[in-house]
Amino acid sequence: MITCKAFKFEDDGSVPNNPELPLLIYPGALNESQKNSNAALDLLGKHGWTNAWVDGIFSYHHYHSNTHEVLAVVSGSADVKLGGEQGREFHIEAGDVILLPAGVGHCRLGSSPDFRVVGAYAGGRSYDLCRGKPNERPQVLENIKKVPLPEKDPVTGRKDPLHKHWN
Repeated sequence: MITCKAFKFEDDGSVPNNPELPLLIYPGALNESQKNSNAALDLLGKHGWTNAWVDGIFSYHHYHSNTHEVLAVVSGSADVKLGGEQGREFHIEAGDVILLPAGVGHCRLGSSPDFRVVGAYAGGRSYDLCRGKPNERPQVLENIKKVPLPEKDPVTGRKDPLHKHWN
């Protein structure tokens, strides 16, 4: 049974977060056979989450204004801050999946040496890299409003639990 937890973050003046959609964390969503890069890439890809990569998470606050992003932890663990500098700290580990709506800040605070995530984007959209600079502000707020809802949940391949929280 896949469960997910929803977290809403307010605009902090630098990182806009998302005014409508909560961040979703799926603890332990990947089974043992999915905790490797190729299997996670396949899982996300068959559910329409592509333009993927395998790496870590940047150690500075950033967000994407033009796409939703999924991060599937395939090895190791990390402490991350989600929602910008005023956000909340979380500990994530292999098997966890984070679904970041457009505009939600994320930053790696520290990690184990073997920490790796598979990242992908709804519909394979290209992503921008925003850091909360004042000159980004007007355009990113417009971009966030225009990002369409994904057709499928990246983990289940169905509408739920994604559409239960993002409607």
